Amino acid sequence: MSAATPESRTCAQVQQAFCAHLRTPLRRPAPHDVPTRAMALYRELFRNNFAGQLAGAFPVLRRISGSDYWDRLVEEFFAAHYCRSPLFHRLPHEFVVYLQQERAAQDDDPPFLAELAHYEWVELALAQAEEELPPPRDADPLHEVPQLSPLVWPLAYRYDVHRIGVNYMPQQPEATHLLVYRNRKDEVRFMELNPVSARLLQLIGADTAQNGDQLLQQIAAELQHPDPAVVVQGGAQLLHQLHSLDVLL
Repeated sequence: MSAATPESRTCAQVQQAFCAHLRTPLRRPAPHDVPTRAMALYRELFRNNFAGQLAGAFPVLRRISGSDYWDRLVEEFFAAHYCRSPLFHRLPHEFVVYLQQERAAQDDDPPFLAELAHYEWVELALAQAEEELPPPRDADPLHEVPQLSPLVWPLAYRYDVHRIGVNYMPQQPEATHLLVYRNRKDEVRFMELNPVSARLLQLIGADTAQNGDQLLQQIAAELQHPDPAVVVQGGAQLLHQLHSLDVLL
């Protein structure tokens, strides 16, 4: 079968060639039937819009990377990743998926690359989440079954990503538990957790139908704590704090 000529190509074929050139302009030629100046304008708009969206979504990663590394990372993403969603605001999530699941590690990558990108994306994802919280109510999470807000993400990372910046870039892992949530004022907030509070949130999220006191008793048993009442007392304070922060409903 002979190759399609510019005159015989279908609209779909022209679109494929157009997109392939935008993704990898040095390897894939521009369609013959698109004017050179127009194609250059499309390339510039594509790069500026998409790169700007990523830079705005990952400000810390962008700052610590340096221009050359960041530009290469973005170009690799454009060339290699096929987005699962056509929605522009989901581009940052596609970038995280690429870093976590598709991109092979390179020698000059920071060891926390994918985790930092995920941490920065979470704030954006929660800000854009469509769920709304019900009106507040008086609750006793110690004697009732505590319920997590749908706008709560407990996170676990190998690196302390929340501390990373131009003056601090860890090279060794430091297990970190974080809680990210959106409150009724639509403010996205972060909280660092210790292993015990992280375990409590894990149990609450598992929907065990146990009340707060029972969950804390379970944790005390897991810790083999000599005085379970100490665990329950500290945990009760945490439960009430989480309720006041809109983490628990």
